[in-house]
Order: sequence, then structure tokens, then C-alpha cells
Amino acid sequence: MTTQPIDTSEIPVGAATVARERRGHRHPWVERLLPFASVLALFIILSVASPYFLTVQNLSAVARQTAVITIIALGMTLIMISGGIDLSVGSVMAFAGICGTLLLQQGVPLVVALLGAVAAGGAWGLVNSGLITLLRVSPFIATLGTMGAARGLTLVMTNGMPIVRLPDSFGRLGDGNIARIVPVPLAILAALALVTGFVLKYTRLGRYAYAMGSNPDAARYSGVSIRFYTMATYVFAGALTGLAGMIESSRLMTGQPTAGQGYELSVIAAVVIGGGSLSGGEGSVTGTIAGALLTGLIANGSNLLGVSPFWQQVVIGTVIVLAVAVDELRKRSRCS
Repeated sequence: MTTQPIDTSEIPVGAATVARERRGHRHPWVERLLPFASVLALFIILSVASPYFLTVQNLSAVARQTAVITIIALGMTLIMISGGIDLSVGSVMAFAGICGTLLLQQGVPLVVALLGAVAAGGAWGLVNSGLITLLRVSPFIATLGTMGAARGLTLVMTNGMPIVRLPDSFGRLGDGNIARIVPVPLAILAALALVTGFVLKYTRLGRYAYAMGSNPDAARYSGVSIRFYTMATYVFAGALTGLAGMIESSRLMTGQPTAGQGYELSVIAAVVIGGGSLSGGEGSVTGTIAGALLTGLIANGSNLLGVSPFWQQVVIGTVIVLAVAVDELRKRSRCS
């Protein structure tokens, strides 16, 4: 008995849509596992190619370096799921790091300084969301403008000079270990990943973010407050960026006004490689972590193998283009 192809032209619109979605989602697990398979393959290749890769010192360095990018990428995941983007994360990270280290330099307790940096990052998120929702500026243009504004204000505050003479206890945030094994930044990342995953899966903010990214008009007609939840996503992402700025400053033991330059590319790459879509409506915490780890391994492996850092940028840029191209092809196959 032969199976005849389904003629969707004679099926009601709703049923035809379901048929197309079933064909497009025939093997969704392949898409979810692809970033992790890439990480595993690269891990094995680097283990064979360099005798220094599997050392405790190197893996610890990779974890600490990747943690900063990944923490920012968690917030970017929420933004991109909702259909937005944030190009200001590198500048906001530097601004928040400077605010926090200035507080430390004045003798403020570490917890208060951390809260100050988180508040500074959240404030820039509020500015970004205000430009987008109140002035109707596109997220790309709005955050491109705040990227320059935040960087300029940071340089004005410091006169272009780093913040030094910080308390020794501050260094434990970026270089300390828990039980002498787990790097502190990695433990913070794990906690924030759980929080972000919970937000995406079990809260209105997460559900509405997917709705706004998939179909903003339908979300609006369904009674979703686009303005409020857009503000919430950008403030949440800005707060995470502020915390990442303090971790980066702790690793360097200075507040650098030039910190975070080019981080926006690495952060967006992590989300896109992990399955996030620039069109919105797609993305996950686990995928973003895999994408960030992949970019971190590329950078670390390039350094171990003596590859020029300029070629690292070429590789990451190429990976972004390929990931976006694959995403577009996947969407077209779903609609065909």
C-alpha cells in the first residue's frame, strides 16, 4: 500500500498549518543537540591538538573567561526571544564596573558595591527600553546610541584612567574558588542560569517574551503590555550585565573604562549559535550556554595553537553568519 502525499490546498488553513509545522519539527532534537555536539567535537579536537588544553589551570581560565560573556548572554537571550537586541552591553558592562569599583574605592562594603553595579546596569536597560517603547526607536538604533553614550560617560567619569587600589577581598569574586574546586564566577553563572531558565519557563515575563518575539501584534491584541514587558526584559539584561562588569573588574583587579569592547559580538554570537533567532521567538538558556562555551573554546584553542587573535574574529563572524543562514533555511522549510 502506497502513501499518497497530503494536498494541503484542500485542507482548512489551521490543519494545513499543523501539517507544515509537523514537517518542520520532524527532528527538533537534532537542532537542540547541534550546539552541544559542536562543543564536544571542538573539545576533543583541542584535547588532541594541544597538551596544555586539559590542564586544570587552562580549564579554570576558560571557565572564568567564559562566565562573564555567558552571564551577559543570559540577559541577551531574553531580549532576543522578545524580538529585540542590545548592542550596548559591552559599554554598559564597563560603566557598571566603574560605578562598582568607585564605590569600593570609597570604602563601601562589597555587597553594596555589587548592588550599585547591578543598579547601574539596570538603569541603562531602563533607558534602552524607554527609547524603544516611548520614542519608538528601533532596538538596533537605540542601543547603538546608548553604546556610545555609556562608553563616553564612562570615560568622562574616569578621565580615561583605570580605577585602582581596590581591596584584596574583591579579587575573590573573579579569581576565588568554592571548596577549592569550583570557580566563583562559574558558581554565579550556574545560579543565574537556573534563575533565567525559571523566568523563561514559569513566569509571565518568559511566556510573554516568546509571544512578543513570535507575533507582537497578536501579543498586543491578547492584552500583553508590550511596553511593561519590554522594559522588564531590558532591565533584567542590564542588571546581569552590571554584575558581569564587577566580575570582570575583579578578575583584572581594576575598573577599566575600556573594558567590554567587542563583547556585544561575542554575546550575540553565543545566543545565535545556541539556537536563538534574530527575528525573535526562539532561544533557550542551555543553548546560549553551549554557544558561549563554543566561542570561548575557539578563543582559548586559538591562543594555545598560536593562531592570531585577528583570525579569531574572522572565525566567530563566520560562525554567526552560518548560524543565521541555517536559521533562515529552517524557517523557510517550515513554511514550505
